[in-house]
Amino acid sequence: MTRPNFLIIQADQLTSQVLYAYGRPLAKTPHVDELAARGMVFRNAYCSYPLCGPSRMSMMTGRLASRIGAFDNAAQLSSEIPTFAHYLRAQGYRTTLSGKMHFVGPDQLHGFEERLTTDIYPGDFYWTENLESRDEKHKSDDRGVTMCGICDRSVQLDYDELTMFHAEQHLWDIARQKVDRPFCLFVSLTHPHDPYFCTQEYYDRYTDDEVPLPTVGRVPSQAADPLSRFITERHVLDQDFDPAIIRKARRAYLGSCSYIDDQVGRLMTTLSQARLRDNTVVILLGDHGEMLGERGMWFKRHFFEWSARVPMIFSGGNVPAGTRDENVTLTDLAPTLLALADESGSNAFIEPLEGRDLTPLMSGNSDGFDNVAAAEVMSDGLSAPIFMLRRDDWKIIWGPEHPPQLFDLEADPEEQEDLANDPTHAARREALIAEVHGIWDAEELQSQINLSIARRLLIRTAHDVGQAPRWDFVASPEDDRWCRTGADYSAWALDVLNPR
Repeated sequence: MTRPNFLIIQADQLTSQVLYAYGRPLAKTPHVDELAARGMVFRNAYCSYPLCGPSRMSMMTGRLASRIGAFDNAAQLSSEIPTFAHYLRAQGYRTTLSGKMHFVGPDQLHGFEERLTTDIYPGDFYWTENLESRDEKHKSDDRGVTMCGICDRSVQLDYDELTMFHAEQHLWDIARQKVDRPFCLFVSLTHPHDPYFCTQEYYDRYTDDEVPLPTVGRVPSQAADPLSRFITERHVLDQDFDPAIIRKARRAYLGSCSYIDDQVGRLMTTLSQARLRDNTVVILLGDHGEMLGERGMWFKRHFFEWSARVPMIFSGGNVPAGTRDENVTLTDLAPTLLALADESGSNAFIEPLEGRDLTPLMSGNSDGFDNVAAAEVMSDGLSAPIFMLRRDDWKIIWGPEHPPQLFDLEADPEEQEDLANDPTHAARREALIAEVHGIWDAEELQSQINLSIARRLLIRTAHDVGQAPRWDFVASPEDDRWCRTGADYSAWALDVLNPR
């Protein structure tokens, strides 16, 4: 049997909540719609950590981020932990990365044979936060909302154009070389990540009337749950933004989604022209979602559906078309890739994974599938981790310093009615909390986080003396255009040309 190729396309901060394939046609994405119509759409797919770096490390390894030490955006993934790129490469695949993966540490490959671009963020421990002082070097703030709209160019657009150029060229190189070796090309784009800017072309694909204001209005800080309050206050979002600004930011975000859609179209066209499409499974993913003003919240870091839900679409090769409603997460990608590459591949892992092989679901077989999705957050100066568990249609959010929140997502998809204190659902609440305890030991986990941060801060201090090592992957002399050690994230990200 000819093994399939894989083209994995990941968009940063793309929530499934704006996509036609997920029942919310806010973004105009005809290429994604076509991919979904021809493929398998997992309608209840979640990230396992609503933050870029930990989400991606979890996805790459099939493990929860807490299991592999990926505690925050400045945590290192150990080189001894296998990723799906290692497993595919061991089976003979040519594994290539173009774009962002947010690797931290001297290993900037983690199983990829080739990297076609540098990463967009620092590769060292610069972004490590001091828990005592809550010092931070990469915090988003309200400028990510208020400075929004149209630009002629941005650093993020520079990056994605470079990523696309190298990805398309790589596909042409594969076609020319005619090497009898399957490939896995991971194309990782930074749009539609905040700040919310797009070019005039994409902004004009929408009118203000086509961009609704949030379904759920701002929840005042004093009435919000502790995690929402922590996020909005920490990131200077605890304010009433002008409705015109909210609509402008949402319109620019949707414009960026249409930009992503055009990149999907470009890659599909290149696959076809290079005669590679028939035997290639194309996978579209987000790394986490985007609150987009719902409940008065922006960016990510929470477990509400807008922040935690992501697109997960498999299309092409022998993957049948259809939809599945089971609860799945990005940890399921690794075992599913190995199973698609080789029917026995999903059994080739050398250690147990939290991720599960989804190919039986694709074939219509749900026997024995545990309909649960688990996620965690423990970054941004939180004094204790917080966990999310969705079982069937019920979601609980809980942590040792966070009172439980319980939602019935079938009856209340916008999560407006917290049932945690409803005596009718007390037994369900306790059962879900017990299940959380069965997955995580919060006290032990916080001890590990504290030690990891202390180690990284010491190493960062040591590296400030004398000549510092450089862990950023260098693909070209232009790599210093991206966010590097010493750069404030917001100042860098808001370096746009001709904002209007």
